Amino acid sequence: MVLSPADKSNVKGAWAKIGGHGAQYGAEALTRMFLGFPFTKTYFHHFDLSPGSAQIQAHGKKVADALTTAVDHLDDLPGALSDLSDLHAHKLRVDPVNFKFLSHCLLVTLAAHHPADFTPAVHASLDKFLAAVGTVLTSKYR
Repeated sequence: MVLSPADKSNVKGAWAKIGGHGAQYGAEALTRMFLGFPFTKTYFHHFDLSPGSAQIQAHGKKVADALTTAVDHLDDLPGALSDLSDLHAHKLRVDPVNFKFLSHCLLVTLAAHHPADFTPAVHASLDKFLAAVGTVLTSKYR
C-alpha cells in the first residue's frame, strides 16, 4: 500500500504528538488486544498479562520503538523492518492476523488519548500506515 505525501505528513505529525508516551500507548494497545482478542495471548504464555505488568510495558516499548523506526523510514519500510519481519515469521511464528488486531487496538488507543487530533484524514493515514507495516511484517511468511 502506497502512502501519499499527505498520508506521510499525517503519520509523522500524529507520531510526533505521541512523544514520550509511545511505550505507554504500546502497552495499552497490547492490553486492549489481549482483552478484546484473548486468543492472541497464546504467543505470550510466559508473560504476566495483567494490565500494567512490567512485561507488557516492556513489549509495549518494543512495539512503539518499531513503529518509530517505521515512521522514520516511510519510504523503505521493508528495509527498516526486515529483521523484525524475520523474527515474527521464522522464530516467533505469529499468526499474521494478530498484526491487524494490534493495529486496530493502536488506533483505538491513539484516538482515546488524542481525540482532537484524530481527524478522519489522520485516522485514514494511520490505518494505511499500520496496514503497510503489517504487510511488511508478514511478507516473509510466504
